[in-house]
Amino acid sequence: MSADTTPDAAGPVPELRARAVACAERLRDAERVLLASHIDADGLTSAAIASTALERAEIPFETVFAKQLDEREVERIAATDYETVLFTDFGSGQLDVIAPYAAAGEFTPVVADHHRPAELPDGLDEPEHHLNPLLFGLDGASELSGAGASYTLARALEPPGGDNRDLAALAVVGAIGDMQGADGGLSGANQGIVEEGVAVGAVEEATDLLVYGRQTRPLPKFLEYASDVRIPGITNDANGAIEFLAELDLDLRDDDGEWRRWVDLTMDERQTLVSGLLRRAIASGVPADRIEALVGTTYTLPGEERGTELRDVSEFSTLLNATARYERADVGLAVCLGDRAEALDRARALLRNHRRNLSEGLQWVKREGTTVEDNVQWFDAGTRIRETIVGIVAGMAVGAAGIRGDVPILAFAEKSDEEVKVSARGSHALVRQGLDLSGVMREASRAVGGDGGGHDVAAGATIPTGSRAEFVAEADRIVGEQLS
Repeated sequence: MSADTTPDAAGPVPELRARAVACAERLRDAERVLLASHIDADGLTSAAIASTALERAEIPFETVFAKQLDEREVERIAATDYETVLFTDFGSGQLDVIAPYAAAGEFTPVVADHHRPAELPDGLDEPEHHLNPLLFGLDGASELSGAGASYTLARALEPPGGDNRDLAALAVVGAIGDMQGADGGLSGANQGIVEEGVAVGAVEEATDLLVYGRQTRPLPKFLEYASDVRIPGITNDANGAIEFLAELDLDLRDDDGEWRRWVDLTMDERQTLVSGLLRRAIASGVPADRIEALVGTTYTLPGEERGTELRDVSEFSTLLNATARYERADVGLAVCLGDRAEALDRARALLRNHRRNLSEGLQWVKREGTTVEDNVQWFDAGTRIRETIVGIVAGMAVGAAGIRGDVPILAFAEKSDEEVKVSARGSHALVRQGLDLSGVMREASRAVGGDGGGHDVAAGATIPTGSRAEFVAEADRIVGEQLS
């Protein structure tokens, strides 16, 4: 497929599509490909999109996953006998590590990523096959995810007569899992992917209540846990949520007496419930802008069973996060590739455990609080919170009781006897003021002998054990400079 015929909706920048074509040509020339991907929801969907596209193009490949693409991981990849390596949802931030191996002829990298590219050492050129929205004027934190980059590559990999637009469903799951939605909706090249998915019936776009659990949660829990917009007397109040529902004069239980779910309601019933929520929010003094945030753009996957976690893209992404973060990337990938039997059962068991760990982690942070410096706040969970989920907990904690929401938060968790994981979370308001956590994590971690990167609003790093104090001081200084 040529750059001229690559569909416009795969991304609004012609140069991005042309680069995807060049990357696809390199993959077609390979005898076989090693596909290496990250482990979060965006990484798993990136891998699933890429692996499906490679299979349809009849390109032999093997898939591996990594929590972090560091020097040791790249060295292990170089030690394989694969001449071509496709990196998805990471690789850009590690170009300084990858480039020397590429220059030495150890392997040819093809990178489909959306993170900020690392600066290359003097004398080394950027790898030729580097597909990243940031290189073409698109925001990798909001306009195209790692799964979106893989999708753009997948469209360029289509064999004659082929059509990979069905993979838009996974790309949307990845983008939402990467928190790229504003008011629930996607923008930029992500929106182009949505339109392709809608065109082939793989995605449905609607305006609906922006509360997590529309497909699976019984109505009282659906409202009780609706923490994005806190409504006094309902949010975090089980009895209050039940009393509110009882006041609506609706039949909200099924024939067995069980509470119905949002997905089970008629449009009239939904409108009655939303009207009641709005009245309660106004009466409780919830600010108008927060009330407006109750409703926005939502995405569902019509090919999935109604009432399951896979039907709603937000719930799908949470399910995926519950797999690879517990060393079961194979389960998440299998679900993405269509296994609705053993892999889905295992993923649901992992999800139950994941939710319990998140709840316990959040309660611990609320109880212990954070240490506030001049420009950042932080907590050190040690071994109390798993290092693969400490960033999620940090994001959930921001704005919670006793946790400030006006400064970035740094979260530490033990990774091994020698290393500590650091996750950083900010806000889009702080980003507009100049915050760039990707730069903070990279610079502060390298100052103490570690490494890191990510996005402006969310990033991570790995640092040596015992270097926390020095790291915090350096991060605090850099954030202060950015926000000044």
